[in-house]
Amino acid sequence: MEERRKLARKYLAFFTRIFDRSSGDLLGHLADLSSGGMMVISEEPISIERDFALKMDLGGSFFDKEHLNYEARSVWCLPDLNPNFWNTGFMITSISDEDILILESIIEEFGIKD
Repeated sequence: MEERRKLARKYLAFFTRIFDRSSGDLLGHLADLSSGGMMVISEEPISIERDFALKMDLGGSFFDKEHLNYEARSVWCLPDLNPNFWNTGFMITSISDEDILILESIIEEFGIKD
């Protein structure tokens, strides 16, 4: 598959849950992140080319808020190396200026250095 990502993503030492705000369902767990997108690991495949209203759990221990709300579009979904899981790439389509600063802080603080 051709690489179309414009921003380098960092694998994270920050394990958090990602929810579909519309249904309240757990979509999966954050695996990597950039200010423009993320990869989520899930137990079921996630439909591609679909817009989602997402909520990222922050847990409140490192940040002033418990979660981030933003919109993202699923752009690809592939089986993980572990056959019990799926990896889905999301492009963030709408997020507040305040929350983008929190994402950048997560990348800086919890990103695994190359």
